[in-house]
Amino acid sequence: MLLFTPARIEEIAKRIGYRFKDPALLLRALTHPSTQKHKGDYQRLEFLGDRVLGLCIAEELFRAYPEKTEGELSSILSVVVRSEACAQAGEGIGLSDIVITGASERAKGMHLNRTVQGDVMEALIAAIYIDGGLDQARSFVLKNWAPLLAHPSVTAKDAKTYLQEWALARALPIPAYRVISRDGPEHEPMFVVSVEVKGKPSAEGTAKSKRAAEQEAADLFLKREGIRP
Repeated sequence: MLLFTPARIEEIAKRIGYRFKDPALLLRALTHPSTQKHKGDYQRLEFLGDRVLGLCIAEELFRAYPEKTEGELSSILSVVVRSEACAQAGEGIGLSDIVITGASERAKGMHLNRTVQGDVMEALIAAIYIDGGLDQARSFVLKNWAPLLAHPSVTAKDAKTYLQEWALARALPIPAYRVISRDGPEHEPMFVVSVEVKGKPSAEGTAKSKRAAEQEAADLFLKREGIRP
């Protein structure tokens, strides 16, 4: 687990562009449920952050695209607030470096998991909202989502669709997905799914649902092969 010292808090503040009045909120937002070292984790904050993110993005789309219909705005919104987009936004602040996990989970690369990164990014939004208000949360969102908002079509297709079209364009078989494992309690399972494309090493994704794990696997494959940023 990463040490949460005053120097570390200051470093994170510079990285995310916001200094918390209550550092305990920051700690909670970054803490994965796998660690028992601290009281609370990011899950409740994630719930709130998802709503704050949706409001900030919807407001910005409404302002930026006066010519678009409700349906068109909804399509863009669904693309730029999904977990994959949240993780992508987190790359700009090096989010994987500051996620706090249990030691064994970190050794397994849990902090690199795109679903976890997306969840933490939403939790950070909620923590900033609680600590500094909507204006501060909006500023954080618009700064880190700027590339996605500038070119929403880049991520308009989900990773599975993008990978399938890429494979078919090269006369390759349709990518094959396989469930590697399903762990955790019935009400909160965790799936590990692999994707295989002929002639390429497989990639594995981990998420709370089979579909999300497939998307994670496809996204990791696309990035590893340099097919899509």
